[in-house]
Amino acid sequence: MYDAIAANRRNTFLLIAVMTAVLMLLGYAFGVYLGLGEGGLIMAAMVAALWIGISYFHGDSILLSASRAREIHKADHPRLFNVVEELTIASGLPMPKIYIIEDSAPNAFATGRDPHTASVAITRGLLEKLNREELQGVMAHELSHIQNRDILYATLIGALAGAIILISEVFLRALRVGSVGRRSRGGRSKGGGGVALLVLVGMILAILAPVIARLLQLAVSRQREYLADASAALMTRYPEGLASALEKIARDPDPLEVASRATQHLYIVNPFEKDRWSLDSLWSTHPPLEERIRRLRAMR
Repeated sequence: MYDAIAANRRNTFLLIAVMTAVLMLLGYAFGVYLGLGEGGLIMAAMVAALWIGISYFHGDSILLSASRAREIHKADHPRLFNVVEELTIASGLPMPKIYIIEDSAPNAFATGRDPHTASVAITRGLLEKLNREELQGVMAHELSHIQNRDILYATLIGALAGAIILISEVFLRALRVGSVGRRSRGGRSKGGGGVALLVLVGMILAILAPVIARLLQLAVSRQREYLADASAALMTRYPEGLASALEKIARDPDPLEVASRATQHLYIVNPFEKDRWSLDSLWSTHPPLEERIRRLRAMR
């Protein structure tokens, strides 16, 4: 169990390092093309910082509002609050705000800037369809996302991906405008073959970088799900509770009406992939459910 936690943390840091390198390389190429030199690195860093700031301070309220979640209190659902209180005491975390989504499909997600501003949102279906041990497993998974700073990682990774996509789009537009300008003047750029090579390399990088960023973002998401599963098993000392909950969520026929492609990665089970247990794709936001369940049961 501890080996799984350590391995997933190492993989996450490696993927973030690769994504940062892609952003810096793209920013440098763009800066050279514009004649800014290393100024392109500063530009890329500023775009990423702006994206991180917006996501960090306003992302949770946007997500909760988009999911039509409403805050509840202990008198509304004593069993749920008792489960979360037990887990926060065991893990040393502060009590998060708890929200409910009026949807019959069982699912849940966590959001917030840090453990002191974190929130957990669960559907009505989750409360009604899981027993106490399964509910405990799901809540432990979401609290593990908070404990492992997955909210912060998701914000950082999303900002890096957004910055890469934005700079790539601006770079390609600049290349098109520059190409049109040169044709209209009927001349060639100064620098001859060197400039042509730079344009070619920059164009290839600008086209491929958003795809690379998206793949790395999804890879990090899958690693953090494995990590949250392992951490939840450690928190509850009962991996079967979460494994059984994942099976029930995957088999449930009700669609999650409030989910969208923008929020699908947040949920404990991707609502658009739950019917494909063995899906192991580069474009998946979550690891295959069969593999998650197998790993949990191996921890017993």
